[in-house]
Parts: sequence; structure tokens; C-alpha cells
Amino acid sequence: MFRTAIDLFSRIFVGGLFIFSGLIKLNDPIGTKIKLEEYFEVFSSDFGSFFEWFIPLALPLGMFLIVLEVVLGVALLINYKMQVTTKILLGLMIFFTFLTFYSAYFNKVTDCGCFGDAIPLTPWQSFYKDVILMVFILHLFWYRSKYEAVFRTLPSNVIVGITTVVCLILGKYAIDHLPFIDFRPYKIADSIQLNMIAQESPKVEYTFIKNGEEVTSTNFLKADDGYKYVSSRVVNEKASTPKITDYQVIGVDGQDYTQKTFEGYKLLLVIYTADANTKYINEIKQLVDNTTAESMILTSSAEEAFENFRHEHQLAVPFYFTDATVLKAMIRSSPGILLLKNGIVLDKWHYNDVPTSEEINQIIG
Repeated sequence: MFRTAIDLFSRIFVGGLFIFSGLIKLNDPIGTKIKLEEYFEVFSSDFGSFFEWFIPLALPLGMFLIVLEVVLGVALLINYKMQVTTKILLGLMIFFTFLTFYSAYFNKVTDCGCFGDAIPLTPWQSFYKDVILMVFILHLFWYRSKYEAVFRTLPSNVIVGITTVVCLILGKYAIDHLPFIDFRPYKIADSIQLNMIAQESPKVEYTFIKNGEEVTSTNFLKADDGYKYVSSRVVNEKASTPKITDYQVIGVDGQDYTQKTFEGYKLLLVIYTADANTKYINEIKQLVDNTTAESMILTSSAEEAFENFRHEHQLAVPFYFTDATVLKAMIRSSPGILLLKNGIVLDKWHYNDVPTSEEINQIIG
């Protein structure tokens, strides 16, 4: 009876967590692509340059892992081919547990991306999460031959097949448009300017030793009174850290134009680099020429390369420089379009969904 309860809990816990994690990442496959590129860059530096070969494969590899994660979760819930399912699960967990430990111990990647941008985890939190999961997966693996399928073979195959197809469709849609739910601090209705300000001032708690006993205080106690300083920590770190810390817009003249993006209506064209997709560049040009909002291009490209890009496509819009990581957080599209009013994001569009000038002017009113 006890083992039966552990079996059921393990299947529901691991399967449910895998499905949840996979669906969160399925919401934003481009985010998973960016995270994998970050890992490959770290590995190419630490283990060998051949990892650079995987960078162009980050998106298809990311989609494969996302779909596999959801399918494995569903397979666990219905006891689908447990001999194979548990072996794949164990292999994945061994790899990801090593990955999270390596990231945590050597401080390589500050967020594993396990739950996308919805639930950021520190490297050590990710590692502990994987260790807990490993315990239950080892249990499932050990008793893998004892499980009987919940459904017959045909219904089970149909369930797994439908899950795979639905995941692929949802992932492709999110790639070709934008995430269904935006968890980043540049989402619609957010004020970029306000997100650059902390909600609270830092509150520091100090630890001292006096007469062999540990004493904590929000004030820095004097050594003259017998207090020996030990350590300090910020007790409201999350609230005292702005959601956005790295948004900055620099002009070709080297001046800071960040504040300019918060003044009035701004149509921001986010173009990561000069090799951006140009399929709908003519629609973007028409939009820029006919909208009443002031247009600005934000890019992380080198000045000469982007100047050539601008002239090649006759894009008569002034461009400014912004960090590549910031641009990718602002919108999962290059080119991507954001409409701002006094720093508040009114709307945003993927390059596959370029709005007309009439739509923009209607929003502006």
C-alpha cells in the first residue's frame, strides 16, 4: 500500500512538473533558444569551441526538448511504455542535474530557464529542484517493470501522438508570432520607466557577535559597545531591485537617449542585428512613413553594418544602440515593433504581424 502511494505520487509529481515546465517554455520557444545559446557559448569557452556548432541549432533543439518534456510528463501520467519513458527521464535528469550544478558551482548561467521567465530560479535553486526530482525518478526507474498502462496500446499511442502534434503547433505559433503570455517587464500595459525604479529602498540586516552570542540588527552596532561585525544581507532584495536594470538607449553620437523613448508616442523598431529578417520590411517602411508616432530603431548591431542595412532597405529612421540581451527581452522578434506612450507599452507586434498605420493611428487616437 505504501509503495503504491509513493508510485502514484511520483508519477503525478514528476509528470505534472514536466508538463508544467514544458508548457511554460512552449509559451516562449525563442526564450529557450536564447538560453541554449547562452549555455553553448559557456561550453565553447570552457570545454571546446566545437560547442559553437550547436548555436545555429538552438531553436530546433530547444523545440525538441520542450516537446519531449511535455510528452514525457503525459507518458508518466498514463504509464506509457514505462521501460523506455523512465530510462529517458533518468538520462535527462542526470544531464540536467550536472548542468545546474556546474552553473551553480562555477556561477556560469544565472538562470537555468527551467520555468522560462515565469518563475526565475537561481542556479542553486535549480540544482536542488533537480536533486528532489531525481529521487522520485530513481524510484520510478527502479520499479519500471511493475507499472501497467492506464489505457490500451491504441488509445495510449493516440494520446501521446496528439500531445506531440499539439505541442508542435503551439510552439510554431509562438515562434511565428509572439508568446501567448508575456512574463517579461516589457509586456503590454507595463511602464518601462517605472520598472526601472525599485519598489522599496534596500533594508539591510546586520549580524554581530557579542559575548559569544549572535546578534542581528537593522542598525550597524558599534565595536566600542562590544559588537563584532560578522555579515550583512538585504532582507528585501527582490522588492529593492528594479525589474529592469539595463535598459539604455545610446545614439550614434554617444549621447544617452533613454529618456527620449519615454516622451510622447514612440514607435520602436527593434532590430537585433543587421542580419534580421527582411520579409516584411516594405510593410514596416509603409508603417513608419504614415504613422503619427515618432519612429526610432533600437539595435545592437555595429554602426557600419547597420548603416549599410538601413541604406540597402531605404529605411529612413534614426537608429540607436541598446544591449542585445535587452532587445531580446523587449520582444521575441527581429524586427519587432513596440508602440509606447510616455514609456508605457501600448502594444507590440512580431514582424509576421506588422500593423497598418491606420491601426497604429487608431490606438493613438
